[in-house]
Amino acid sequence: MFAQHGCGSCTDPPGTGMAFSRVGRLDPPNRGVSRRAAVMLCSLLTSLFLLHCLTERCGTSSPVRASSSRGLLQDLGSQRTKRLVYQWTEPVGSDGRVDAEPPEESPELVASRKVSPRFAGKLSPLGEGSKKLPQALIIGVKKGGTRALLEFLRVHPDIRAVGAEPHFFDRNYENGLDWYRELMPKTLEGQITMEKTPSYFVTREAPARISAMSRDTKLIVVVRDPVTRAISDYTQTLSKKPDIPSFESLTFKNRTTGLIDTSWSAIQIGIYAKHLDNWLQYFPMGQILFVSGERLITDPAGELGRVQDFLGLKRIITDKHFYFNQTKGFPCLKKAEGSSKPHCLGKTKGRTHPNIDPEVVQRLRDFYRPFNMKFYQMTGRFFGWED
Repeated sequence: MFAQHGCGSCTDPPGTGMAFSRVGRLDPPNRGVSRRAAVMLCSLLTSLFLLHCLTERCGTSSPVRASSSRGLLQDLGSQRTKRLVYQWTEPVGSDGRVDAEPPEESPELVASRKVSPRFAGKLSPLGEGSKKLPQALIIGVKKGGTRALLEFLRVHPDIRAVGAEPHFFDRNYENGLDWYRELMPKTLEGQITMEKTPSYFVTREAPARISAMSRDTKLIVVVRDPVTRAISDYTQTLSKKPDIPSFESLTFKNRTTGLIDTSWSAIQIGIYAKHLDNWLQYFPMGQILFVSGERLITDPAGELGRVQDFLGLKRIITDKHFYFNQTKGFPCLKKAEGSSKPHCLGKTKGRTHPNIDPEVVQRLRDFYRPFNMKFYQMTGRFFGWED
């Protein structure tokens, strides 16, 4: 029976000989190989465990770092906001009044703080912007409302303006454009640099000089009833020189003949059409905006809207920024940016005019009428100074 399986000498039970024979022919496993396999398996498991731990740690620490980064950005943003708020907010006067007008620094004093010319117009390391030549100028007119317009415009976050009047294009032109640039505040990308010097409008050389700086310069002129403007001009001079002659005596070359003395600056400034002729030789009318000094009082938001449109800026300054001060007789800002206190122009604004002989006032209105009509035609706007 056993012999038929080919294992005559075997003592295996029937049916099991072949299986045990095959197993018996396999080499027994090497203990060293098994040990190495076990070590490799343990190493693999350990590596997977460590990788899992590291992944968990990174996942929990990232939000902390992200939070810290956000906090840092918020702090930097807060610091920048504080700087902008400080720049927009006017200082309170020494008498503690909010409406005290800050003293204007002379261009010479501002220029004395200039840095090396090779740094002029360069981006500051703190990202506070760079000094640029102005892209827009308030060029006139004296006693027309230029200070009010500038202070209102400074509320806009995209406008940076010089506080003092540089008088570059009329008195300091020989100092050069580098000197002029150093007077300007630093601006960020997208912001407009401005300055105001009302005497530019009546300076014969100013249009050519400004055009030489940039033909794209936008010009703003605040105009006012020339008769009222002349009286206001005289009132300002009277406050500084109480012993000057009367308004009536300065108005006429000869009171008997009624001939107006156009050499007196208070009269000469109000011949707007004559001065505009000079500017139109260098700038197109589309680059000059005329602001009504009267409407700047009765509807400041409306006039500021036109100015913002002219400058290509979003209408941010609106009715909500103004209230009418009954004592001063003109609008004030409800609050400076970043402040809860109202802000009005200083004591030198809104002076009470002296009483002028009505006959003199009428003679001046007759004198200015033809010039006013020509000015209306040139600008395409009726200002209503004859009403």
